[in-house]
Amino acid sequence: MTKKIAVLGAGPMGLAAAYQLAKDGHCPVIFEADDRVGGMTACFNFNGIEIERFYHFHCTSDDALLNILDELKISPKMQWRETKMGYWYENKTQDWGNPFALLRFSGLSLIAKIRYGLFAFISSKRKRWDDLDKLDAASWIKKWVGDEAYTVMWKSLLELKFHHFSSNLSAAWIWSRIRRIGNSRYSIFKEKLGYIEGGSSTLLNTLSASIIEMGGEINLSSPVSKVIINNYQVAGIEINSELKHFDEVISTIPTPLISRLIPDLPSDVKKMFASINNIGVVCVIVKLKKSVSKNFWLNINDPSMDIPGLVEYSNLMPMTENIIYVPFYLPGDHPKFLDTDETFIAKVKKYIIQINNKITEEDFIDIHASRYRFAQPICEPEFLNKIPKFEVGIKGLLVADTCYYYPEDRGISESINLGRNLAKRIKND
Repeated sequence: MTKKIAVLGAGPMGLAAAYQLAKDGHCPVIFEADDRVGGMTACFNFNGIEIERFYHFHCTSDDALLNILDELKISPKMQWRETKMGYWYENKTQDWGNPFALLRFSGLSLIAKIRYGLFAFISSKRKRWDDLDKLDAASWIKKWVGDEAYTVMWKSLLELKFHHFSSNLSAAWIWSRIRRIGNSRYSIFKEKLGYIEGGSSTLLNTLSASIIEMGGEINLSSPVSKVIINNYQVAGIEINSELKHFDEVISTIPTPLISRLIPDLPSDVKKMFASINNIGVVCVIVKLKKSVSKNFWLNINDPSMDIPGLVEYSNLMPMTENIIYVPFYLPGDHPKFLDTDETFIAKVKKYIIQINNKITEEDFIDIHASRYRFAQPICEPEFLNKIPKFEVGIKGLLVADTCYYYPEDRGISESINLGRNLAKRIKND
């Protein structure tokens, strides 16, 4: 039986859910508060370049993404490229990300380098993570690499991204990040990452067109104010003070918004959603006449800079101009999160010139800042037990967001996989 199903959110997870629903013969109707699809993958016109507001890259293990690209007949758009990683430390850019770079790194003793290399290798080969879910990341890393390497390589990165949450992060979540990058290589010496020709717009536009072609709908600038529930069963949604009836609802919006959007949830479920914390981000994107460095990813450990790193996207995707992303991760209640865009932009200019003194003010072609309040869920030890079930005690309602594919980090492929799996839970009664 064909069902009319509301999908809340048009990020990759919501689009993937709607796509699968339409393939299965249902009628999905997407409601998105933003004026465009994509969520954190949404693109904008950056003075002539259509590009993501927040950076994304792909790894060779991103099976769900590769599968849907093949289904949509756009798999030739996926391109792979050797990339480099660097580390700004002791006021200079150093190579990073392979054994030779580790041995040459200035700032670590030989023993610390050996311990760090062993940690990275074993983490990339490890498959089970159950026991890591119970451990905090800082203690786990220190046990392997020692205090010296932890202080140089990890401490500031975690503190600048997670602030007061940094001492209480899941070791399983950190492990999954190490493993994903470590396994996306030609060899232990060469890193390989991917990009989609045309950026995420290529995927988002093709996926959207396919949903509509199969009978689905996409409503932009359409924030849902409430999910209506009668006798523990979904009745529909409220939008613009109007009730719209649906057989079922799939929500992919950030979990911190769930209790407000669905006030009639059981109290114990609302408490679980309320207990999940998130970090926000202010991401500055820069268009430059000159390259900052040869690296796609540059980690930063410098007490004069309040950023964990920068991403030179044009060192992954060939472009006519140099594009750099500089993220400032901040809790939503942090005073700095309310600083003006100009404040963050001024910092970025200063930091880029500090990293590469050949760059001057005249080399900045354009610069733009974007904000997202719920950029990253805080995955604490035993986070697996904190995640509510997809079925939240209301018939016809499924809920998930990026924290649901823990211990994996947020990513397009993971969102696509989860979105499609959510859709497959809808039964043909």
